[in-house]
Amino acid sequence: MAEEMTREQLEKKLTEKERVFCWRYVVLRNGAKAAREAGYSELNDRTIASQNLAKLHIQQYIEIIKDQYEEATGVTKFRQLEELAKIAYSSIAHLHETWIDRVQFESLTEDQKAAIESIETRVNKIGGEDGIKEVEQVKIKLYSKIAAISEINKMMGYNEPEKYQTTLIKPLEYKIIDWNT
Repeated sequence: MAEEMTREQLEKKLTEKERVFCWRYVVLRNGAKAAREAGYSELNDRTIASQNLAKLHIQQYIEIIKDQYEEATGVTKFRQLEELAKIAYSSIAHLHETWIDRVQFESLTEDQKAAIESIETRVNKIGGEDGIKEVEQVKIKLYSKIAAISEINKMMGYNEPEKYQTTLIKPLEYKIIDWNT
């Protein structure tokens, strides 16, 4: 197993094109585009990208860059999972696609609000003993629970590849029949 290098060691080992390639790859997630933007030939961009991504020092540097981006932006796999979980495990008992008074909407928790895809508002005039009064109402639409659960399953590696069983069937045997005899 190869030794982990420090950031300083990696930066000394990388060429300028490799360094640019790494930074562009983390952003674009496309090796050929990253190679072109790093200044490699368009004719060989896919080959160069493949070769670069196979180099251990480039793989290590890309991981360091990813960690740096996560730290700078606060976007991590864990945080992504937390947000998806708010959607996947939201309760329809508290959040439903019907009109509710604005007061009820304001009483929702931040986690419940995070599961809302869109909001529609209207003002209704309601008559009562005190006369006619305007009531602001809100209709909410939730994000898809199925889509959120599916995304969580992908991120966690729960989706197993589909397995197919193949069986070798004996090839048909052909017999030549002479109709003239």
